[in-house]
Amino acid sequence: MNIGPYQIEIPLILAPMAGVTDRPFRELCMRFGAGMAVSEMMSSNPDVWKSAKSQQRLVQLEEPGIRSVQIAGSDPQEMAQAAQYCVDNGAQIVDINMGCPAKKVNKKLAGSALLKDPALIENILTTVVKAVSVPVTLKTRTGWDLEHRNCVDIAKIAEQSGITALALHGRTRSCMYKGEAEYDYIKAVKQAVQIPVIANGDIDSPQKARAVLDYTGADALMIGRPAQGRPWIFQEIQHYLTTGELLPPPSIEVVRESLLGHVQALHSFYGAYKGLRIARKHIGWYLAEQGDTRDFRSNLNAIEDAEAQIQALERYFESIA
Repeated sequence: MNIGPYQIEIPLILAPMAGVTDRPFRELCMRFGAGMAVSEMMSSNPDVWKSAKSQQRLVQLEEPGIRSVQIAGSDPQEMAQAAQYCVDNGAQIVDINMGCPAKKVNKKLAGSALLKDPALIENILTTVVKAVSVPVTLKTRTGWDLEHRNCVDIAKIAEQSGITALALHGRTRSCMYKGEAEYDYIKAVKQAVQIPVIANGDIDSPQKARAVLDYTGADALMIGRPAQGRPWIFQEIQHYLTTGELLPPPSIEVVRESLLGHVQALHSFYGAYKGLRIARKHIGWYLAEQGDTRDFRSNLNAIEDAEAQIQALERYFESIA
């Protein structure tokens, strides 16, 4: 699959997730076979661009792979300025967020709230595409609610506006993350436009990945929550798509090296104080795959020293080796 001049060799993309897909996690998923990773969404509000949070969400020139940054907002000119700012700081692809269901985003008429205003969507997409020289992509949902699924119309608007690829989560905004993803709508969008369509939602196993690709005809898959604590899912899916065979579960040593390396990278990227706290949720996701670890996690979450956090994890893996 191509996005503008960029060829995505492996049709598996890490979805942008606020508070999750920071640089340490993007690089980890890339090492496990993701074909591309999209950054956390960055606000189009220029007043926050220089904040530590926004600066950490920008991609860096030395990052591996194709550098894609997601922006969120509702003002076309601000979105265009944000896109150019991201490009000036290293982005090779700009992704527009029209899928986030979070209330704090929607109350600003951004994210999936934009699905209620197709005219504004067209204005934003056209303005951003004209503002930058790099490909612009769009991530969206099937509609605002079950009575207003307008993803086919939005996809046509996106294509006409110059969007080079479309990622579609198979749920409406009102569904949030409940129920099952509706792949019929992804299939309908794929049949309605010529630009690449990326299927997103509930792709949590190699078998599911194969089934979604076959049913929707999508050009690639986007994986979000199933990669939390399980970055090797990209390797598992790619192996299955290529060979038809399932890889065995990762060894405890692979889990140990991945988790410890990830936590250390978070400490380094954010600093010991913030990195330790951000690491806690990732540790919880990893250990959720290892059986009943509630007591250990409770004790671990009480640790306030970064080095002690690492040591506690090392002791845990020694105890189950």
